[in-house]
Amino acid sequence: MTHYIYLVRHGEHQDAEHGLVDGPLSPRGRRQAALLADRLSGVPFDAVWHSPLERASQTARAVAERMPSLSPKPSALLFDCVPTGMTEETPSVFEPFFGAVTEAEIEAGRAQMADASSEYLARRSGEVHELLITHNFVIGWFVREVLQAPDWRWMTLNQAHCGLSVIAQKQGRPWTLLSHNDLAHLPVELRTGLPEVYPV
Repeated sequence: MTHYIYLVRHGEHQDAEHGLVDGPLSPRGRRQAALLADRLSGVPFDAVWHSPLERASQTARAVAERMPSLSPKPSALLFDCVPTGMTEETPSVFEPFFGAVTEAEIEAGRAQMADASSEYLARRSGEVHELLITHNFVIGWFVREVLQAPDWRWMTLNQAHCGLSVIAQKQGRPWTLLSHNDLAHLPVELRTGLPEVYPV
């Protein structure tokens, strides 16, 4: 019996290029979400959770339209956040990023991800499939947590819009990363959201 968690970054949102914090999915984001829904349609999900932000909510609705038996639920634990600040181990190249983040935001993000890890990385009984539709930094933190990597490593784990990562835990075993940022369901022109374009 295995507990599977499917981690998905929301689709591209319409107003990101204008610097807005949230907004509806762009036409390209809606296509990404529809193809993600097709990709996941055969998974017997027990629960679907999503960030309350509009771009994540719309991505969850696209999945539910493909699988009407699902009832996605919002969770404040999946809000976008910054899980840590600079540490002694953090490479100095990241200092400019943290210069725009307040201590209060970092403390809130740290507390949120501690609670999220306790909530979602708790072993469920039986065969379980859960879908979390959230944000780049949150997924990076979950993957880092599963790999037991240094705290700052979440910054180097990037997800494309509607990229799919899967973690799993068998009874009595540690969590395992099965796949990271799988984009097989997205044609090249829909692979957005990464700092650099994939070379293949």
